[in-house]
Amino acid sequence: MNGSRTDPRSRAHSDALIFFVNGKKIIERNADPEMTLLIYLRRKLGLTGTKLGCAEGGCGACTVMLSRYQTGTQQPSHHAVNACLTPVCSLHLAAVTTVEGIGSVARKLHPVQERIAKAHGSQCGFCTPGIVMSMYALLRNNATPKMADVEEAFHGNLCRCTGYRPILEGYKTFTADGGCCGGKGASADGCCKANRNGAEEDSDGRVDEARSLFDAAEFAPYDPTQEIIFPPELTSLAKGQRSASLSFVGDRTVWLQPDSLEEFLQLKWEHPEARVVVGNTEVGIEVKFKNMEYPVILAPAFLVELNAVTHTEHGISFGAACTLSRVGSVLKQAVKTLPPHQTEVFLAVLEQLRWFAGLQIRNVAAVGGNIMTASPISDLNPVFMAAGCQLTLMDKDGSRVVQMDDTFFTGYRKTVVRPREVLLAIEIPYSKEGQFVSAFKQSPRREDDISVVTAAMSVTFAPGTDIVDELRLSYGGMAAVTVMAKMAASSLLGRRWGEELLQEACSALAEEMTVDPSAPGGMATYRRTLTLSFFYKFYLMVLQKLRKQGVNAEEVGSECLSAAEIYDPETPSSVQIYQAVQDQQGRDDSVGRPMMHLSALKQATGEAVYCDDVPLYENELYLALVTSSKAHANILSVDTSAAEGVPGVVCCLLSGDVPGSNRTGPAEYDETVLAQDQVTCVGHIIGAVVADTQLHAQRAAKAVTVQYEELQPIVSIQEAIEAQSFFDPMRTIQKGDLEAGFSQADHVLEGEMHIGGQEHFYLETNVTLAVPRGEDGEMELFASTQSASKTQSLVAKALGVPANRVVVRVKRMGGGFGGKESRSTALSTVVAVAANKLKRPVRCMLDRDEDMLITGGRHPFYGKYKVGFLRSGKVVALDVTYYANAGNSKDLSLAVLERSLFHMENSYHVPNIRGRGFLCRTNLPSNTAFRGFGGPQGMLVAENWMTDVAQSLGKPADEVRRLNLFAEGDLTPYNTKLERMTLDRCWEECLSRSGYPERRAAVGAFNSRNRWTKRGLAIVPTMFGISFTATFLNQAGALVHIYTDGSVLLTHGGTEMGQGLHTKMIQVASRVLGIPCSDIHISETSTNTVANASPTAASASSDLNGAAVMNACEVLLNRLEPYKKKNPKGSWGDWVAAAYFDRVNLSANGFYRTPDLHYDFDSNTGRPFNYFSFGVGCSEVEIDCLTGAHKNLNSTLVMDVGRSLNPAIDIGQVEGAFMQGVGLFTLEQLHYSPKGVLLTRGPGSYKIPAFGDIPKHLTVSLLRDAPNPKAVFASKAVGEPPLFLAASVFHAIKDAIGAARAESGLGGPFRLDSPASAERIRNACDDRFTKLCPPAEPGTFTPWSVQV
Repeated sequence: MNGSRTDPRSRAHSDALIFFVNGKKIIERNADPEMTLLIYLRRKLGLTGTKLGCAEGGCGACTVMLSRYQTGTQQPSHHAVNACLTPVCSLHLAAVTTVEGIGSVARKLHPVQERIAKAHGSQCGFCTPGIVMSMYALLRNNATPKMADVEEAFHGNLCRCTGYRPILEGYKTFTADGGCCGGKGASADGCCKANRNGAEEDSDGRVDEARSLFDAAEFAPYDPTQEIIFPPELTSLAKGQRSASLSFVGDRTVWLQPDSLEEFLQLKWEHPEARVVVGNTEVGIEVKFKNMEYPVILAPAFLVELNAVTHTEHGISFGAACTLSRVGSVLKQAVKTLPPHQTEVFLAVLEQLRWFAGLQIRNVAAVGGNIMTASPISDLNPVFMAAGCQLTLMDKDGSRVVQMDDTFFTGYRKTVVRPREVLLAIEIPYSKEGQFVSAFKQSPRREDDISVVTAAMSVTFAPGTDIVDELRLSYGGMAAVTVMAKMAASSLLGRRWGEELLQEACSALAEEMTVDPSAPGGMATYRRTLTLSFFYKFYLMVLQKLRKQGVNAEEVGSECLSAAEIYDPETPSSVQIYQAVQDQQGRDDSVGRPMMHLSALKQATGEAVYCDDVPLYENELYLALVTSSKAHANILSVDTSAAEGVPGVVCCLLSGDVPGSNRTGPAEYDETVLAQDQVTCVGHIIGAVVADTQLHAQRAAKAVTVQYEELQPIVSIQEAIEAQSFFDPMRTIQKGDLEAGFSQADHVLEGEMHIGGQEHFYLETNVTLAVPRGEDGEMELFASTQSASKTQSLVAKALGVPANRVVVRVKRMGGGFGGKESRSTALSTVVAVAANKLKRPVRCMLDRDEDMLITGGRHPFYGKYKVGFLRSGKVVALDVTYYANAGNSKDLSLAVLERSLFHMENSYHVPNIRGRGFLCRTNLPSNTAFRGFGGPQGMLVAENWMTDVAQSLGKPADEVRRLNLFAEGDLTPYNTKLERMTLDRCWEECLSRSGYPERRAAVGAFNSRNRWTKRGLAIVPTMFGISFTATFLNQAGALVHIYTDGSVLLTHGGTEMGQGLHTKMIQVASRVLGIPCSDIHISETSTNTVANASPTAASASSDLNGAAVMNACEVLLNRLEPYKKKNPKGSWGDWVAAAYFDRVNLSANGFYRTPDLHYDFDSNTGRPFNYFSFGVGCSEVEIDCLTGAHKNLNSTLVMDVGRSLNPAIDIGQVEGAFMQGVGLFTLEQLHYSPKGVLLTRGPGSYKIPAFGDIPKHLTVSLLRDAPNPKAVFASKAVGEPPLFLAASVFHAIKDAIGAARAESGLGGPFRLDSPASAERIRNACDDRFTKLCPPAEPGTFTPWSVQV
């Protein structure tokens, strides 16, 4: 294979690729360089346990374990990797282990699978296999890890359902420091004590209180000696491997794996444009998302020289292919063994590596790739520059050494490395006596996130003094390249390290480190401020180190010390409290017991089947969408000719191909299946391409060209208000006399706030498989939807057939949260049209970036209010107006707006009130249902004016809230009389469990001692109305069959998306029929078993479907009653058999409609809700005033869920909703360009909460002795109400900012929009540094993103 190759494709054949999957040998003779391991596993091997969540290595759903035999150690190494980024061609002589390979329900569960399921750590289950494999890979490397190791292993995994706590708790049982009592605080010592978290005083021997959700003693023991062995054949293949070059030839790309450095240099000389791939963490993304095409890929990952680690006279040299994980472990070892003065640079690199991507990325990404990618926001390059690392570059004619300094990066993603050169090694130097080095990174989320600004600073002092000899300040995120602040640094040479130097440095940095306000990434003011904040932190750190070394330097005031602390995460602890079942309850009666989700074990083994896991049909095709790139435009022409020429393409679809009606929409037909003549948002579906594979379909879709005539778009709420662009009708709810109320008030204040939208980020994106049945226009659809009936009716409408020809089947969803209530039909209708046209099965699962672009999310809201109140804090009048950004169609927006008005007072009694709501029509994808459905937006505005009232009076916010709470018998603004109020009980329990008074005093004391770190505390109530506000939807059906063997098949109208609905329905049927849950089965939800079902939404599904199931089971019980009487000692099977032989119908329909629901907006009369769910949350946070970062220290949540049907599922819902709310109010930010283009289209740029974002102490208590007569077995709805308790975190942040502002002499109400991002927190903490970086005047520049 050596020698010259001008066209690498001239080789007629590919080499054989040999690897193992789950112990089985694979010989692939046609390996495609563009195929990832994930696609190979799912499509070629049918191993569907490994999931596609994002295709960019950001969610961990595709995690597998990769093992290789290491000739050096004579041992296999094991690493967790992202299958979505791993090229199959990189796997030669590797062993892959997937979730199916470690255990199964059918064979035997692995303890890692069993424990996550039984600890209730799997809800929708889509992320579970990836989390299982991250944990499994950790245990293969370390059989008794510490809790910190477990947390690090999950840096690259996301979960949207559970709130993470049960996953950590289940896996704590594997750790050296946590395997004793399941973390239930059962004994008075050891780790269990840590899990008590201030609940001791409440356990006064109350027998109705239970705290354990699982019994760790029941777990199968973990025996590391029983693990699957590394394939012996692979060991001998690896040992006996004669070095051989490999080449794999694909349609568009050839993959060349050289076997020597000489060959690598020769290939790079011949193909200077070739990309060098080691971890594929950058090139994989470029090919997938940036449409890059690389004809030649060079893969030198296994060359000895590129993996060498050498300790030299000046430092440690790493071969460019060394992975970041390996760099980290070598440096950690060096820090342990070398004298401290030599390891300053190493510590700075390690600090950046702690938060560098996730472990799966660090395990494969190469240090050389990080340098050569030349990203302007690289975490490591500033450290390498500040330290002056030496790089060895090489080509076939020789080598040269260059220093990483300000000349190394020549432009955006460009370096001084010549096209034919390769980076051979980087030498990271030892630091010297008197040198101090620190590195900093600020990102929206701490774990696995891209920096906003990153920095490294190195100072060297004249021996024994505090006089600056050398200073290097390096910043990422401040320009198109990593930059050095040379002018600022040089002006400080020869100066003493003190206050005078600090002031001068800040002024010089503010002048030198400027960012164009239109720059990509936005946040110009924040970025500039961070450069100063980081320097100030460095300044304090160095002062402390100087004094420690005995140098007579300025002393750091004790109030400033916390600013110099390095963040060290604390292992979270938790308590869960619920009502114990009574002793007399039968053992088979599972209602009220913490029963495991019935699919959890299957989800943990990868055996649970999701829509895209349905095996491929023989003649199946794949569909890709063609979407608009303009927010508002007329379509002049669509040219599909280039697409039709792509290999594998079968046809292209446009609006003329829709056989029925092209009009569609969930409530009004104001949308199109495929755009006609005009597009009204970016992501508007114009057409589709159908091909033999996903790769071909997507490639062809990108080849379709659309000519537009652009029109002026309306993107934001403010633009809609100016243009008066609204959907009809506007809504008003008014009660009392507003004018009289304001005249009675001692004070009146006005305010406003904006609440950003939110992406659902269900781990399973929208997916549909449509199968034509060949006669009478029949069509079967497998869809990931919350509304099978709506999917059925809209598909039938598009196909021009009656609904009885369309069957929609839903087994389970990998999360929904409202996002699949109505928007899933946008995909299903297109796929059905394609299947109908071609008379072949057609499948489409959206990629994450497509799903985020097309489907819309939570409505952004803008609220304006005027509030009148007395000196006591009692609110007497409120006039509030809401504007919701509906997007380009009505969808469910009117109902969302109505619910925001129904919740405009949250839990407070306001005698004189008016709320008005407007739906803004904009050119964004239509916004839709999302957990809470407008309620959280309405209530957050209420909490905002409540905080304003307290701040303006200088009174404690909790007192003002308590004073205004609703009481039993009060009337709501919509004239509903409040009965069975438990709000005050929730409030009192939350105060006592959180230790609120002591905590408030402690926060005050902490804030008085610390200038740059502040704590905040807030307690917030919620009151959520339960029912669909569209009265007709409050109905449900069920169908129950008893078979002659006594087994029961149960079907109902609700869908399972992780919320445990099927589990609860089986519990209900089990209690009514008096048989064990194991005798009852739910197969799926389908439109041909229960017709006309309402969407699974509004938190009402357990109430509605539970009552329908109950009804059907009672009908069957009545039919069996005569046989029970005849044979009272008989068994269930006897009675069933007797009834069958007596020709009794053993099938029954159940039905339920919620009684007495109606409401009229015009007269403000009626009863919109069946009952209310109440809750109170108290949270404490700590903010870093210099960077805007915050830590969630403590949260106590008390929720009234009536008599819980299943405390494990209900506590899981409370925690999951709470963490989704934490995301909504503090972290998740959708960025749109001024032209309406969504800029945040995946986990790389859109951050949902990660494992590290959960409160360090979390107490969840389900209120006891609060039966609810309005729902099944006295239970209450739980899905949506707890989400708003996360507003306690938002207001705790606001409380902390208030303390920071007070230091600068600022008091009274101030505006903080949601989410309270690091940028907003920092900018609100006005201080000496922010004053040096004033924002640009609005209107003088075009912003990168706009507030929509």
